[in-house]
Amino acid sequence: MLKKKPYFSILILLIIGVFGAGALVVEEFKTGEGCPKLLHIPMCLVVFICFSVPLAAHLLKKGNALYFLFTGLAGSIALVASVMQFTGHAECPKTASGTPMCYYSLVLFSSLILLKIYHLKNNNLK
Repeated sequence: MLKKKPYFSILILLIIGVFGAGALVVEEFKTGEGCPKLLHIPMCLVVFICFSVPLAAHLLKKGNALYFLFTGLAGSIALVASVMQFTGHAECPKTASGTPMCYYSLVLFSSLILLKIYHLKNNNLK
């Protein structure tokens, strides 16, 4: 049972991320104002993809390199966005309570990376 907890924790975080980023993507396509853009590419779409690919890799129980590539990419984006938000050089979308979503993305992707490392190490000790 202990070995399954990291697996389901990762699954829950990925599902939360897909729905959260997905809502921003829908808003972006409706209004064009859902999220910041870099080179005309909505960053929420990039983050959505960076949740979706690891979700597929995790469910299929293969593609760990893809999992880490996409969570690492999104974690890096979230780190840069959080630093820029904190220093006043960028504006991340905010939750209803006013918290910048890039902060939550940074926590989510950092947690996903750490949980996956723990999960893989735990399963290799059979």
